[in-house]
Amino acid sequence: MKALVYTAPGSIQLKEMELPELKPGFARIKVRYCGICGSDMGIYAGNHPRAKGPLIPGHEFVGVIEDINDSKGEFCKGDRVVPFPLISCGHCISCRSGRPYICQTLRLTGIDFDGGMAEHANVDEKQLVRVPDTLPDKAAALIEPFAVAVRAVHQSGFTFLDNALVMGAGPIGILTALALRRSGASKIILSDIDEGRIEFCRGMGFHCVNSGDIYLPEYLSRQTGGDGMDFVFECSGTEPAAYEATNLARMQGTICMVGIHKKPHIFNLPELSFKEQTLVATRDYSRQEFERAAEYAVEIKEELEHLISHVIPLDQAAGTFEMIKNKEIDAIKVLFQCQ
Repeated sequence: MKALVYTAPGSIQLKEMELPELKPGFARIKVRYCGICGSDMGIYAGNHPRAKGPLIPGHEFVGVIEDINDSKGEFCKGDRVVPFPLISCGHCISCRSGRPYICQTLRLTGIDFDGGMAEHANVDEKQLVRVPDTLPDKAAALIEPFAVAVRAVHQSGFTFLDNALVMGAGPIGILTALALRRSGASKIILSDIDEGRIEFCRGMGFHCVNSGDIYLPEYLSRQTGGDGMDFVFECSGTEPAAYEATNLARMQGTICMVGIHKKPHIFNLPELSFKEQTLVATRDYSRQEFERAAEYAVEIKEELEHLISHVIPLDQAAGTFEMIKNKEIDAIKVLFQCQ
């Protein structure tokens, strides 16, 4: 089979490999599409602490079951599936208390094990989630990042008719805004400094502003009658956004940290205390949230497909990661076509 293999920082190469042995309880997936996310970019850069080469990255993929070894009967050949990529230990305090998605030794497909940037991938049958019949393959490849957004909205405590600011108009920020729009937000404002991303969001019907051109606290104060935002979702993973979040949320507002910060950043704790704000963090998603995201994706399939800016055949993958790093190329969401 053909597969993209991470071998060293800055090196992901297309290689011809033998099909891996199909262990009992595992299914062989003929991968159709696999998305590239921020963690994959971190693997490519050599910055992910757990990803060690040689490794096939990719945890956002969709495909069809080609074979199952010793099936438990829930799935069969020909079923269209996505992997629930979180693998927990089952015995730490998080797992014992019903929260395996924050397992103390949590592992992920495509990071700790080979993933879906290949023509085939082996996945434990227990990790499979069936794709709704009416959901197109490309949209199904975005179930995993949409589950991140679903979790963020749930974790924040957001309720109907609250307003929200989403900082960072990347894929996770846009998906969070979509989840908020479908959750009955009275007002959603996105902020970014990339004019291409801003125009893209406006084309999706969102109120989006360039935070590099305006003084955001003053602008939001005018938008909310001086109150500030009920909820601030920090999706950029940048230090300036994290520091400014307390200045943008209202008294007793909530700040939800969605973007992954790769190192310690300054945060305005005095203002957090003075305004009695709530700071919450979100990491992944529960199995239930992932399955619900798969079901609900049918309702927003057009928006999900609209996020896909590039579809690149696997055998033309050379240079794709460098392309995504190039700020002059407006790569919103990039998929590999694996067949």
